[in-house]
Amino acid sequence: MANSTDEVQTSDAGKASVDMKFEIVVIPVSDIDRAKTFYAKLGWRLDADYDNGKDFRVIQFTPPGSGCSVIFGRNVTAAAPGSAQGLYLIVTDIAAAREDLLRRGIAVGEVFHGGDNVYSGPDEPYLFGRIRVSGPDPEHRSYRSFASFSDPDGNGWLFQEITARLPGRIDSAVTTFASANDLASAFRRAGAAHGEHEKRLGGVRDENWPDWYAAYMIAEQSGAPLPQ
Repeated sequence: MANSTDEVQTSDAGKASVDMKFEIVVIPVSDIDRAKTFYAKLGWRLDADYDNGKDFRVIQFTPPGSGCSVIFGRNVTAAAPGSAQGLYLIVTDIAAAREDLLRRGIAVGEVFHGGDNVYSGPDEPYLFGRIRVSGPDPEHRSYRSFASFSDPDGNGWLFQEITARLPGRIDSAVTTFASANDLASAFRRAGAAHGEHEKRLGGVRDENWPDWYAAYMIAEQSGAPLPQ
């Protein structure tokens, strides 16, 4: 009887999986209180600060709209402070996200994108390589525009702008928006697209605009073809 890994994966492909919710990333820091001040300054929610008064302390923060939190503290990881890199924060408006951090007094780099198919170079690595070209992606494609910042220990964070997911990444039957800001941004993009739709109708008002908006917003998030 065949028992290759590929055949096992194929036979299990259609079966329902056990839910596995990714909720915690451990960040190594050298100064706990300094790190706590920094992540609070980002505007992240402080969920916990537990200290047994001796040899253990854990602090948990959650970014706005995120289902995943970060923890750091005393005796929570053996990793070297600053060694956590490539921590991605997904945003729908990278310019607004960057401006928010600047208003909070956080140093954040300029928005950048990468040259296609360039995976080596002098810059710090990120999803699409090591060459950082100034400015957002010229075609404003999802997944392609970034901005980076670091915490006081040098743990590296990246904003990545995503407005339309690749097909199959999100089930359209359970489409959700993580925050009021995400929902408002989706409405704005749908509104702009619907304006073009009405132009194609000869400038006639589309009385079914709520249905069109809903279809557009769900399709954009789930990666399905956008309505025209």
